[in-house]
Amino acid sequence: MSAPAAEPAGRATAVAPANIAFVKYWGARDLERAIPVNPSISMTLSRCVSRTTVDLAAGEAPDEVWLGRIDDPGAWTDPGDAFRSRVVAHLDVLRRRHGLARVGPGAGRFRVVTENSFPAAAGLASSASGFAALAVAVASVLRGGGPATRISDLDRGELSSLARASGSGSAARSVLGGYVEWPAPGGAADDPRAVQLATAAHWPLCDVVAIVETGAKQVSSLEGHRRAAGSPYFARRLEELPRRLETVRRAIAERDFPALGAVVEEEAIDLHLVAMSSRPPVFYWAPATLAVLDAVRALRRDGVGAWSTMDAGANVHVLTTPDEEEAVAERLRSVPGVHTVIRDRVGDGPTVTVSRGEPVDEEETAR
Repeated sequence: MSAPAAEPAGRATAVAPANIAFVKYWGARDLERAIPVNPSISMTLSRCVSRTTVDLAAGEAPDEVWLGRIDDPGAWTDPGDAFRSRVVAHLDVLRRRHGLARVGPGAGRFRVVTENSFPAAAGLASSASGFAALAVAVASVLRGGGPATRISDLDRGELSSLARASGSGSAARSVLGGYVEWPAPGGAADDPRAVQLATAAHWPLCDVVAIVETGAKQVSSLEGHRRAAGSPYFARRLEELPRRLETVRRAIAERDFPALGAVVEEEAIDLHLVAMSSRPPVFYWAPATLAVLDAVRALRRDGVGAWSTMDAGANVHVLTTPDEEEAVAERLRSVPGVHTVIRDRVGDGPTVTVSRGEPVDEEETAR
């Protein structure tokens, strides 16, 4: 990607999806740089998204970070110091990677407005979608050029690296659509990048998400990664992963849903087994989590193709096919403790719109 002009100005809005991991990223060789202990494989979603608008202007004023709501445009709120600090730290990384100075001649500052279509910090990969959208938006506005709604002209491997630099490893997967493996086999160990295994069109799977908790989880994913190696089952899970990875790769290639589902459920239970046996332990499940898992097993007994998985949180993703999506959603809505159901499906990855030469609106910034 080319370096920006001395006094860049412009705007980019990126929409990036969350993803659901079939084989999980849990535990890191280098947590600060999000370098994982093991490969992971995920499905990029299409409806659970983050939309991030980045304004870039010359000058040395502090970066601004705002939270918004996709369902209520203009309802901006202060995200708090912890969130702002993490976003600004990522902006500093992106500035350095693109050759943009923070102070002195050619300095650039950002205003960021980010918003989600789904609950944040609830185990639904909002950090993946949010930091992927931030990386795509910043890379796009610094690259320049005219308006665009595709990112095919951007280097997906480089975007994966930029998104991972936020500290969210799963963000490295959200810059690619369809079915994604991270790190790519044979890639650089110190800069792991994601690779697409298959497009969304290859296998149109659905993901029906049972929301049993909407608030932020008590133990963050970063802290869960930090504790993972303390579990006596951590090493045992790593021994199982080569088999699981190969089974999932083959199941995706052959569109073998029962083979995929069985491994995905096994892997999710193991992740939470490791979390619960960490020192100190991490309990992500809620009572309604167990009720949803029981409902999924009941669906299978009734002949409905449905398999569950969970990331680091209480909410449950249920994989199914388009023909059976409605039946799965109806059953999950009836489970006590389920607040709402999100019907999502595999998607094509981020989109971005770029405008050049638009000055930052200082009155709007001050709202």
